[in-house]
Amino acid sequence: MSSLVPAFKKMTTSTSSGKRHQFLVSGHKFDVDTFYQPHKAVGSGAYGVVCATVDNRYSRKVAIKKCANAFEDVIDGKRILREIKLLSHFSHENVCPLLDMIPPSDPRKFNDVYMVLGYMESDLHKIIYSRNKLTDEHFQYFVYQILRGLKYVHSCGVIHRDLKPSNLLIDSNCDLKICDFGLARGLEWNQELTEYVVTRWYRAPEIMCSHQDYDAAIDVWSVGTILAEMIRRKPLFAGDHYIHQLNLIFELLGTPRTPADLACVSNAKALKYIQKLSPKQPKAFEQYFGANHGASKDAVDLLKKMLRFNPKERITVDEALNHPYFAALHTDKKKKETRAQTAKPMEFEWEGKCRDRKGLKEQMLKACLDIREQSERRWTAKKNEQ
Repeated sequence: MSSLVPAFKKMTTSTSSGKRHQFLVSGHKFDVDTFYQPHKAVGSGAYGVVCATVDNRYSRKVAIKKCANAFEDVIDGKRILREIKLLSHFSHENVCPLLDMIPPSDPRKFNDVYMVLGYMESDLHKIIYSRNKLTDEHFQYFVYQILRGLKYVHSCGVIHRDLKPSNLLIDSNCDLKICDFGLARGLEWNQELTEYVVTRWYRAPEIMCSHQDYDAAIDVWSVGTILAEMIRRKPLFAGDHYIHQLNLIFELLGTPRTPADLACVSNAKALKYIQKLSPKQPKAFEQYFGANHGASKDAVDLLKKMLRFNPKERITVDEALNHPYFAALHTDKKKKETRAQTAKPMEFEWEGKCRDRKGLKEQMLKACLDIREQSERRWTAKKNEQ
């Protein structure tokens, strides 16, 4: 990853934030407010480029995520806007906060989207595949925080649909925040749900077997696969394609045979395939995940309840939080397991206004300016307190 190279080019913006400057991050130009000073490159991928910066107003590190050419593809652009809308709606210590957005210098040339997020040093994927020793206490604390975040997110009427280790940010205190909500959907979503959710390895079987008939239980399955990956330090179901993925699941859980299990397979092709399979018996979780891998009996029991083929038999987030595995954490009054304060679910009506690039750009610019205004109000209030 290349070093940061300041371009020393400044320009005046039309916002009250004042001047901007440019610098390079892994070959990508960042054009941001001068109070954001580059610190180090964090990472890059299909989602964009992330740079750790220092917000000089608050003397704190933040992460700036640049999504270049955000309007070239309307579907990808809507995912970016969906994440922005959701993060600006959420307020929970286990969900990554959206602190600010950087408006375009010229709205007529609006192509790149900059999101200013809470900074975290690492993510769970890097932790799992590091040389750090992971204990049952680590498994417990990480999963507890994921469930706390999910309890809040689900209470907002939202399912994440893309939980995986790289979407779980970690800091040096082992505090965890859920990020990347671009594939999230409302629980009361009235449009067609798709199979294109969750990196395949963390995908619940009902997504492949039912397509339209899934709910918040898919997030619980993903948490189970993440816990299993922490324990064994390798992916649990690393399928090459969806048939292989199902076969790996059946290798561990056994082939579905009960009327209740088969009844939850609403896809005719999937049902036909499952019925033709030779019967397989489930493996003993105690041997597969037990003491040799550092997992406690309670951890193994929780895994059994999370990794149920039938989503109706799968443990819920609330039930999981009350599981004996989290007894010490669950009773800690300092770590309350909260729901959203408002019962009104998150609304997605804005998506209907993003049918083309023009509509998407208008909605993105509006969100960008609204969030910048909120950020400036917070900074003004902070200065007035001093």
